Amino acid sequence: MDVTLLIKNRLKELGLGQQDLARAANVTESYISQLLTQKKLPPAPNRTDMYEKIGQALKLPPGQLAKLADQQRREHFRKRLGDPPGPLLHNVRELILRKCHPGKTRQIRTIFEKQPFGELERFVTQKLLGVVKSVARQELDNPTWVRKVARLSKKSYPQMRVSVLKFLDTTIFDLSNENCISFLDPLIESWDIDLATFCIEIVLNRRVAPGHHKTYEFMEKGPDKTSKEEEPGLKDFLQDPLLSGDATEEELAFLRALTFENKRPTSLYYYRELQSLRDPLHFQPSTRKTSVR
Repeated sequence: MDVTLLIKNRLKELGLGQQDLARAANVTESYISQLLTQKKLPPAPNRTDMYEKIGQALKLPPGQLAKLADQQRREHFRKRLGDPPGPLLHNVRELILRKCHPGKTRQIRTIFEKQPFGELERFVTQKLLGVVKSVARQELDNPTWVRKVARLSKKSYPQMRVSVLKFLDTTIFDLSNENCISFLDPLIESWDIDLATFCIEIVLNRRVAPGHHKTYEFMEKGPDKTSKEEEPGLKDFLQDPLLSGDATEEELAFLRALTFENKRPTSLYYYRELQSLRDPLHFQPSTRKTSVR
């Protein structure tokens, strides 16, 4: 049974409507309707408290909806792995170029236009999207931040909550004009890249983004006795944003630390390992006490 079928059955059993769910999850009724008609993919459980709130409204066991949603998303992405990447929307590319350092815009545009969605364009887009999603994920439960961004986008609070949930599920392959208007444009002040080292600097809007300056560097290092060769499957996993686009540094460190004697894991193995790592059902609650000073 998938998420939508379970929710529909419980709504019927309890005599509730979509409006009741929207109110419980603090989202719009339109968003609930899109989920129930499967026009929208259920959001990732680790990015939202929606399943907990809906589960309480529908009197379901804790974690049941989240577990079903995770399974449904895995199947969806498994089917999409073979899809070739398409070009960005024209308006999305133009926004990214407009935010580029003025001294680099012409050179970057020339590189971008050589391919529908080439390596440099994917790299820059992934970094910009990752930074903005990190802010959105951090501030999702901050009503003040959500209302501030809602005003910039001329949306209501529930509409903005829905937009954030949709945006957190966005990959570089399905960025929309709405994503640009609501998030990339207001949050990103500018970006610059050194094409020799691929060091990219991203400056965020101080008014709506904490930690307004982000720098990403790629450094060549000499041989290290403690280093080990990266698994080919892990390399494929890291290069595929559909699989690894939302992985945190802590999660990536865990995956890199995995060792194998006589087996060569695939990229799908690392994706499944990542989902397993995120599933709270696989871990016992921490018994460590936190001191308060």
